[in-house]
Amino acid sequence: MIIRALSRRQVVSNSSHFFRAIHGNNVLPAPPDLKVLENPEDMSKARTWATKFKGVAIPRSHVELQFARSSGPGGQNVNKLNTKAVIKCQLNSTWIPAWARSELLKSPYYVSSSHCIQVSSMSTRSQAQNVEDGLAKLHATILSASLAPIKNEPSAEQKKKVEKFQAAEKERRKSDKKYRSDVKRNRSSKDWF
Repeated sequence: MIIRALSRRQVVSNSSHFFRAIHGNNVLPAPPDLKVLENPEDMSKARTWATKFKGVAIPRSHVELQFARSSGPGGQNVNKLNTKAVIKCQLNSTWIPAWARSELLKSPYYVSSSHCIQVSSMSTRSQAQNVEDGLAKLHATILSASLAPIKNEPSAEQKKKVEKFQAAEKERRKSDKKYRSDVKRNRSSKDWF
Protein backbone atom coordinates (compact mmCIF):
# COMPACT_ATOMS: atom_id res chain seq x y z
CA MET A 1 0.00 0.00 0.00
CA ILE A 2 1.28 3.51 -0.77
CA ILE A 3 0.92 4.84 2.78
CA ARG A 4 3.25 2.17 4.24
CA ALA A 5 6.03 3.14 1.84
CA LEU A 6 6.11 6.75 3.09
CA SER A 7 7.46 8.06 6.37
CA ARG A 8 5.16 9.31 9.14
CA ARG A 9 6.18 12.93 8.46
CA GLN A 10 5.25 12.64 4.77
CA VAL A 11 1.89 11.07 5.58
CA VAL A 12 1.02 13.81 8.09
CA SER A 13 2.07 16.62 5.75
CA ASN A 14 0.18 15.16 2.80
CA SER A 15 -2.74 13.61 4.66
CA SER A 16 -5.36 15.74 2.93
CA HIS A 17 -4.03 14.71 -0.49
CA PHE A 18 -4.08 11.03 0.47
CA PHE A 19 -7.55 11.33 1.93
CA ARG A 20 -8.91 12.88 -1.24
CA ALA A 21 -7.09 10.33 -3.39
CA ILE A 22 -8.46 7.39 -1.43
CA HIS A 23 -11.92 8.63 -0.45
CA GLY A 24 -12.65 11.10 -3.22
CA ASN A 25 -13.71 14.70 -2.79
CA ASN A 26 -14.92 15.23 0.77
CA VAL A 27 -16.38 18.72 0.37
CA LEU A 28 -19.94 18.93 1.65
CA PRO A 29 -22.43 20.01 -1.02
CA ALA A 30 -24.07 23.37 -0.41
CA PRO A 31 -27.82 22.93 0.11
CA PRO A 32 -30.20 24.96 -2.06
CA ASP A 33 -31.49 28.11 -0.39
CA LEU A 34 -34.99 26.79 0.37
CA LYS A 35 -36.76 27.34 3.69
CA VAL A 36 -39.74 25.14 2.79
CA LEU A 37 -40.30 22.59 0.04
CA GLU A 38 -43.47 23.80 -1.64
CA ASN A 39 -43.47 22.56 -5.22
CA PRO A 40 -42.03 19.66 -7.24
CA GLU A 41 -39.15 21.83 -8.45
CA ASP A 42 -38.05 22.52 -4.85
CA MET A 43 -38.34 18.85 -4.00
CA SER A 44 -36.24 17.95 -7.03
CA LYS A 45 -33.50 20.35 -5.89
CA ALA A 46 -33.65 18.91 -2.37
CA ARG A 47 -33.53 15.35 -3.69
CA THR A 48 -30.45 16.21 -5.79
CA TRP A 49 -28.73 17.70 -2.74
CA ALA A 50 -29.58 14.62 -0.63
CA THR A 51 -28.11 12.32 -3.29
CA LYS A 52 -24.86 14.30 -3.25
CA PHE A 53 -24.83 14.44 0.57
CA LYS A 54 -25.23 10.64 0.82
CA GLY A 55 -21.88 10.07 -0.87
CA VAL A 56 -19.89 12.45 1.32
CA ALA A 57 -18.73 12.04 4.92
CA ILE A 58 -18.92 14.97 7.33
CA PRO A 59 -15.40 16.33 7.90
CA ARG A 60 -14.19 16.78 11.46
CA SER A 61 -13.57 20.46 10.78
CA HIS A 62 -17.35 21.04 10.50
CA VAL A 63 -18.14 19.75 14.00
CA GLU A 64 -16.99 20.23 17.58
CA LEU A 65 -15.40 17.13 19.11
CA GLN A 66 -15.20 16.37 22.83
CA PHE A 67 -14.04 13.24 24.57
CA ALA A 68 -15.11 11.71 27.87
CA ARG A 69 -14.78 8.48 29.77
CA SER A 70 -17.03 5.70 28.54
CA SER A 71 -19.40 3.87 30.84
CA GLY A 72 -20.06 0.18 31.19
CA PRO A 73 -17.74 -2.82 31.37
CA GLY A 74 -14.16 -2.57 30.20
CA GLY A 75 -11.99 -2.46 33.28
CA GLN A 76 -9.08 -0.04 33.31
CA ASN A 77 -9.67 0.95 29.69
CA VAL A 78 -12.98 2.54 30.69
CA ASN A 79 -11.62 4.06 33.89
CA LYS A 80 -8.47 5.65 32.46
CA LEU A 81 -9.04 6.54 28.81
CA ASN A 82 -11.37 9.10 27.24
CA THR A 83 -12.77 6.94 24.44
CA LYS A 84 -16.34 8.25 24.34
CA ALA A 85 -16.75 10.72 21.47
CA VAL A 86 -19.25 13.58 21.81
CA ILE A 87 -19.91 15.38 18.53
CA LYS A 88 -21.73 18.71 18.41
CA CYS A 89 -22.95 20.53 15.34
CA GLN A 90 -24.62 23.95 15.36
CA LEU A 91 -28.10 23.81 13.85
CA ASN A 92 -27.59 27.05 11.92
CA SER A 93 -24.52 25.74 10.07
CA THR A 94 -24.50 26.67 6.40
CA TRP A 95 -24.13 23.05 5.24
CA ILE A 96 -27.36 21.95 6.99
CA PRO A 97 -30.42 22.59 4.79
CA ALA A 98 -32.94 25.11 6.11
CA TRP A 99 -35.91 22.85 5.31
CA ALA A 100 -34.45 20.10 7.54
CA ARG A 101 -34.05 22.28 10.63
CA SER A 102 -37.66 21.89 11.78
CA GLU A 103 -37.25 18.10 11.68
CA LEU A 104 -33.92 18.33 13.51
CA LEU A 105 -35.63 20.32 16.28
CA LYS A 106 -37.79 17.22 16.90
CA SER A 107 -34.77 14.90 16.93
CA PRO A 108 -33.76 13.23 20.20
CA TYR A 109 -30.22 14.49 19.49
CA TYR A 110 -31.28 18.15 19.61
CA VAL A 111 -30.01 20.16 22.61
CA SER A 112 -32.14 23.28 23.05
CA SER A 113 -29.82 25.08 25.48
CA SER A 114 -27.00 25.27 22.93
CA HIS A 115 -29.22 25.03 19.80
CA CYS A 116 -27.14 22.19 18.39
CA ILE A 117 -27.29 18.53 17.46
CA GLN A 118 -25.24 16.41 19.87
CA VAL A 119 -24.38 12.80 19.08
CA SER A 120 -22.23 10.54 21.22
CA SER A 121 -20.65 7.19 20.57
CA MET A 122 -18.97 4.77 22.94
CA SER A 123 -19.59 1.52 21.08
CA THR A 124 -15.90 0.60 20.74
CA ARG A 125 -12.77 0.81 22.89
CA SER A 126 -11.08 3.04 20.32
CA GLN A 127 -11.50 6.81 20.35
CA ALA A 128 -10.97 7.09 16.57
CA GLN A 129 -13.60 4.44 15.82
CA ASN A 130 -16.05 6.16 18.16
CA VAL A 131 -15.47 9.46 16.33
CA GLU A 132 -16.19 7.78 12.98
CA ASP A 133 -19.29 6.10 14.41
CA GLY A 134 -20.52 9.42 15.84
CA LEU A 135 -19.95 11.21 12.53
CA ALA A 136 -21.89 8.44 10.77
CA LYS A 137 -24.77 8.88 13.27
CA LEU A 138 -24.77 12.64 12.70
CA HIS A 139 -24.72 12.12 8.92
CA ALA A 140 -27.67 9.71 9.11
CA THR A 141 -29.63 12.07 11.37
CA ILE A 142 -29.18 15.06 9.06
CA LEU A 143 -29.92 12.97 5.97
CA SER A 144 -33.15 11.52 7.39
CA ALA A 145 -34.28 14.98 8.57
CA SER A 146 -33.65 16.44 5.12
CA LEU A 147 -35.47 13.58 3.35
CA ALA A 148 -38.55 13.70 5.62
CA PRO A 149 -40.32 16.66 3.93
CA ILE A 150 -39.58 15.41 0.41
CA LYS A 151 -42.64 13.85 -1.20
CA ASN A 152 -41.99 11.41 -4.00
CA GLU A 153 -44.14 11.49 -7.11
CA PRO A 154 -45.93 8.20 -7.79
CA SER A 155 -44.81 6.29 -10.84
CA ALA A 156 -47.10 5.61 -13.81
CA GLU A 157 -47.46 2.01 -12.67
CA GLN A 158 -48.55 3.12 -9.19
CA LYS A 159 -51.04 5.58 -10.67
CA LYS A 160 -52.58 2.80 -12.81
CA LYS A 161 -52.86 0.55 -9.75
CA VAL A 162 -54.63 3.27 -7.78
CA GLU A 163 -57.03 3.94 -10.67
CA LYS A 164 -57.77 0.22 -10.90
CA PHE A 165 -58.47 0.02 -7.15
CA GLN A 166 -60.69 3.11 -7.33
CA ALA A 167 -62.68 1.64 -10.24
CA ALA A 168 -63.09 -1.68 -8.39
CA GLU A 169 -64.23 0.18 -5.25
CA LYS A 170 -66.72 2.23 -7.27
CA GLU A 171 -68.10 -0.94 -8.90
CA ARG A 172 -68.39 -2.70 -5.53
CA ARG A 173 -70.19 0.31 -4.03
CA LYS A 174 -72.64 0.37 -6.96
CA SER A 175 -73.41 -3.33 -6.66
CA ASP A 176 -73.95 -2.98 -2.88
CA LYS A 177 -76.33 -0.06 -3.43
CA LYS A 178 -78.22 -2.00 -6.10
CA TYR A 179 -78.52 -5.01 -3.80
CA ARG A 180 -79.82 -2.83 -0.94
CA SER A 181 -82.34 -1.09 -3.24
CA ASP A 182 -83.58 -4.47 -4.53
CA VAL A 183 -84.07 -5.68 -0.96
CA LYS A 184 -86.06 -2.55 -0.09
CA ARG A 185 -88.12 -2.72 -3.29
CA ASN A 186 -88.99 -6.39 -2.68
CA ARG A 187 -90.23 -5.55 0.82
CA SER A 188 -92.75 -2.99 -0.40
CA SER A 189 -94.07 -4.83 -3.48
CA LYS A 190 -95.36 -7.96 -1.73
CA ASP A 191 -99.06 -8.65 -2.17
CA TRP A 192 -100.79 -9.92 0.99
CA PHE A 193 -104.13 -11.04 -0.52
